[in-house]
Amino acid sequence: MASLAPSQRLLIATLTATLIPRYLTCNAFAPSSFSQHHRPSLLTSFRVASKTPTHLHVTNQSPDAPKTAEEDAALQWDLFTRHHAVDGEWWGSWTTYDYMGDVVDSTVAGISLQPSEDYSSVAHSHRILSTSTQSDCNTCFSSSQFTTLPIATYDKSNLGRRHRCAAVGMVVGPSLLPKSGLMSTELSLRHGDGRVRVTFQHAPVWERGVEPGSCPPQGLKLFRALVSKEKLRPRSADDKSGDDATEGKVQGPPTAEEEQSSPPLPGNPRFFRPVPPFKWHAKWSGTSWTWGPQTGDRGWAIEEIEEADAWHGRPMGDTSGVWSLRLPGGLLIQCPRVVIGGVSGLCRLAWMPEDDGEVGTSTDGNRAKLLRLEASVMALEPIISDDDEDMMVGFYPPTLGSLRCDILEKVGELDGASLDDREKRAEGFVWDEVKESTKKDNAEIDKPMAQETVSQATSPIDENLEKKIKEDPRSALDL
Repeated sequence: MASLAPSQRLLIATLTATLIPRYLTCNAFAPSSFSQHHRPSLLTSFRVASKTPTHLHVTNQSPDAPKTAEEDAALQWDLFTRHHAVDGEWWGSWTTYDYMGDVVDSTVAGISLQPSEDYSSVAHSHRILSTSTQSDCNTCFSSSQFTTLPIATYDKSNLGRRHRCAAVGMVVGPSLLPKSGLMSTELSLRHGDGRVRVTFQHAPVWERGVEPGSCPPQGLKLFRALVSKEKLRPRSADDKSGDDATEGKVQGPPTAEEEQSSPPLPGNPRFFRPVPPFKWHAKWSGTSWTWGPQTGDRGWAIEEIEEADAWHGRPMGDTSGVWSLRLPGGLLIQCPRVVIGGVSGLCRLAWMPEDDGEVGTSTDGNRAKLLRLEASVMALEPIISDDDEDMMVGFYPPTLGSLRCDILEKVGELDGASLDDREKRAEGFVWDEVKESTKKDNAEIDKPMAQETVSQATSPIDENLEKKIKEDPRSALDL
């Protein structure tokens, strides 16, 4: 990534004069609650100003912000090895959902991102559970067989080809799978010793009436989504490669029994707990990391999220073209139903790993957490022939248009919002507004009818006609 020209950088002076500048200190690039290593000094004191109703504040005017491709690669490698490629294995149940939201498959597997001794490279492999015999231990397999699949080896030079990190979030893709031709976009968020990983896969699709394969794909429709709630487990000492590697005892994915017998400490997620819809609606404050191909990495401070930006509280999405799924444990995923050329699609993951602490317990004083990850993807961009401007010779590979990761903490309840109001908004339907609108519409409809009725009731009746009605009531039909 080339160094940005001064004119391309965000200038606080370009903001409108109505915005009130102030000074804040925000370490959005290295939040202390998520860092196990020393934090890089990427941010210093900075001048900020409100930019949107959500009160985003720019924070990366520090000279330590990445300016060259080498600095950017070093920062990405630091985030990758700090939050994801750690000593251990990410074990979870890989649950696959189809387009209708039904579960079609579930596999127990572990992801190994083993860094070298000097952290110069990371070996990526998957360990798929083939068979197991359950022991008396709730979190162990007494006898298990695995298939180990080597995936890739990463270093600073090739990590950025498919991976992009932002704070505790990471996106892999979008990229085309060579065998199936599907477009895959993977989102990951880490919190403590837990992680949530979601993979959206879109398949080529054609309009109704067009024979598939008779022309280039006209869109990419969601085919399936894979969701995995993962827990960091100690690496097995008998870690072998190859098929059917037999292990003595391996800790598997997180379970409800494990969380009940050994509740997670504050700072670690609870996957198996009820999260009512209205809990998403609260006052949230924290930091945000954004990235764009032209703007690069930026840090922001979020004072409060307004309703327009609180997409985590609208499970059905903002348009009919959004595919969404709300899952137990405080998970919400959204993506485009169909990705078409020239239009960016938003893939989103929202996760509430912790609730407010209970009074009188070890979690007393702990505040609820909310993590959000949003990636914009572009696909089906045509390649035009150099010889003929009207001829398309193919498509460019799908690209990542932008990335945003929010690390938020609950700071209070919404003003003037009851639990009933928040529950109604959680369903994506504001009843009061609909009722008021219905009343106005009914009033407009009833008004002319009432006037017509009064006009008819006060019309005079001829004396001769009245006499005829007395003689024969059927004469009233002449009215």
